[in-house]
Amino acid sequence: MAQPQPFNAQDLKRRMHGAVEALKHDFGGLRTGRASASLLEPIQVDAYGANMPLTQVGSISVPEPRMLQINVWDRGLVVAVEKAIRTSSLGLNPQTEGQVIRLRMPDLTQERRKELVKVAHQYAEKARVAVRNVRRDGMDHLKQLEKAHLMSEDDHKKKADDVQKMTDDTIKEIEQALKTKEQEIMQV
Repeated sequence: MAQPQPFNAQDLKRRMHGAVEALKHDFGGLRTGRASASLLEPIQVDAYGANMPLTQVGSISVPEPRMLQINVWDRGLVVAVEKAIRTSSLGLNPQTEGQVIRLRMPDLTQERRKELVKVAHQYAEKARVAVRNVRRDGMDHLKQLEKAHLMSEDDHKKKADDVQKMTDDTIKEIEQALKTKEQEIMQV
């Protein structure tokens, strides 16, 4: 049997932080009242026989606080970009002038805000699950090291406590990000 790798707390911390970063990226795509270029990042455009991110077929800018503008580089893709935006779940209506597509951010209704908060909670839960999975991997690794007599019982307990503290801190960070995003969404 191969000998287990030494315990690496930094790697666990990095993986947990990765879940928080992914959550913040997901939150960036949730629309509040303001326009943000990251809102369009998840959109895929059917271009050149393949699905491509919108950011690879045009440049996105924010000329006004409640407007996004896309400069499509290839005139032949303007219709495909429009279609991708219309079929996305963002509820935006593109207006086209040549190779420029403008998206005005409509006011959010109270009902839509509540839906967005639910989506934010789903994203946060996904991040919490990811952090717990990293914690489980760390705990399993510690058990392996103790079983292989590469770590004492006391060391195992101390490191397990460290992993739990790291997990708790990361979950707190996720909760804080969720609370902030929720306030941002519900702000009229």
